[in-house]
Amino acid sequence: MRAASITAVVLAGGLGTRMGGVDKGLQPLRGTPLALHALRRLQAQHGGLLHDCLINANRNLPDYAAFGVPVCPDTLQGYAGPLAGFLAGLQRCSTPYLLTVPCDSPLFPLDLAQRLAQALHDAGSDMAMVSAPDDDGTLRSQPVFTLLRADLQASLTRYTQAGGRQIEAWSRQHRTVLVPFNAASDDPLAFSNVNTLAALRALQT
Repeated sequence: MRAASITAVVLAGGLGTRMGGVDKGLQPLRGTPLALHALRRLQAQHGGLLHDCLINANRNLPDYAAFGVPVCPDTLQGYAGPLAGFLAGLQRCSTPYLLTVPCDSPLFPLDLAQRLAQALHDAGSDMAMVSAPDDDGTLRSQPVFTLLRADLQASLTRYTQAGGRQIEAWSRQHRTVLVPFNAASDDPLAFSNVNTLAALRALQT
């Protein structure tokens, strides 16, 4: 995969239901909004593969725009979930590949793009999706962390227009490789989600 061939999008378009309806991406972690933590992790990715970054958000757009990258709201109506963010990113993507990350996992690896790109290339697949250890050590897919070919936009449009909303159900329509992040050097908390205000407070320490 060539340098600067990936556009990355931070998914911050949800309702924050488990946080009481607040805009999750703007909640501060050590003084910095969660979505900005994710954006900075993307901008620091190893390998030189990222061309640019986007933020998918549906509320408080000026606040997200202040982060200095384009903001792309959902084009699907009704807060349709992460796949709506995938689609919004694909519609603004100017590179052959799109990388998606959520706004609520501020510790994802700095070699995320590099490892997903290598796996996608080696497998000749359409998508590369993270698989990370659960609390009991079992590997579990993390579908919001996905690298995919940008030319899958038409497929995703058809799937969502038909009412589909599940990332993994859509990914099964294409060649998808699961990429394990369970090496001894991997942070076991790298893909932990900050889904509640209590979890956010715990991470502050």
